[in-house]
Amino acid sequence: MAVQFQSVAALAPGLGKALNANLADIGVLIGLYFAPGVVVALPGSAIARRFGDKSTVLAGLMLMLAGELLLYAWTSWSLQVAGRLIAGLGGVLLNVLMTKMLVDWFSGRQIATAMAIFINSWPLGIALALVILPLIQAEFGTSGAQIAVMALIISALALVGFFYRSPGQALASASANGSRLATPALWAVLVAGLIWSFYNVGFAMIFSFGPSMLVEHGWSTAAAGSAISIVLWLAALSVPFGGYLADRTGSRNAILAASTLAFAALILLLWRGSPVLPTLFVLGLICGLPAGAIMSLPAQALTPATRALGMGLFYTVYYATMLAAPWFGGKLALWAGSAGAALGLGAAALLACPALLWGFERRLLARPSTEPQTN
Repeated sequence: MAVQFQSVAALAPGLGKALNANLADIGVLIGLYFAPGVVVALPGSAIARRFGDKSTVLAGLMLMLAGELLLYAWTSWSLQVAGRLIAGLGGVLLNVLMTKMLVDWFSGRQIATAMAIFINSWPLGIALALVILPLIQAEFGTSGAQIAVMALIISALALVGFFYRSPGQALASASANGSRLATPALWAVLVAGLIWSFYNVGFAMIFSFGPSMLVEHGWSTAAAGSAISIVLWLAALSVPFGGYLADRTGSRNAILAASTLAFAALILLLWRGSPVLPTLFVLGLICGLPAGAIMSLPAQALTPATRALGMGLFYTVYYATMLAAPWFGGKLALWAGSAGAALGLGAAALLACPALLWGFERRLLARPSTEPQTN
């Protein structure tokens, strides 16, 4: 999913020429991948209860394949939009349902660490896209890179179809039909969704517009993608380490606040012209630390009976934000005359995370003392 999402940004210079598209148009294509999530994230668990987790994930992968095939076969703008929407619909089903499947396997067993390892598929996939897809594009053209994405999706279909099995236990969330969230818990989940969304806006501005910013400074497309991928490769180490720290130390809030502030400061330094490679190296070591802590927030507000509904709301906020952010980042870049301005948007989003965390904790304290709580 991460490779397919990032493919538009990784191939942006060549894709923009082929489609006669500017940075704002590319930002629209990037953001469209998240558009179906605004509608599908909330009922995602209900869809899985009707058809089964594994079957729904396989259907999602088929949608991703169909969307990529449209992008490969036609250069019409309307069909490019349709392809990204179809692929994004499949990506939504994967994101929501595989998160639920992870909770089914690891609930009560160091869930922050498990979530952090799971989240690593995102930076690793994006890093692979930034490094490999421009090289394939240079050798075989944009269509060759799109064939590579389709081959990866077909491999994922085989992996899920032949190797995934359910945990084989009664799930507490299966009895969640008709459960309702109390108002404080509802607001806590929405705020947690905003924290996760703003954190990902910071991430997305780096890998969506960072390569274009470096190209503006004279880097080649392949070199710019490789440089930005340093952040994502190192995040593959810092994400699980941050989740482990959150579980082992119990200092979730301190880790979350300090690392998001440091993340924002480093993005600003990169934007304003600090040495590129050292800044990217430190960024990679810092940026992944909050991820596991943030993803553990909903569990603090949800009971087993409200988990499915709560995670649907959490992802609805996430997808709505990520739909708008790349478009707004592209518009900001056009207005400022530089792709680097989008990085300023990412830094601003990260700076809001500690304040939102304070609001989240206040919502938790407002819950009735009789409401069951999860640890």
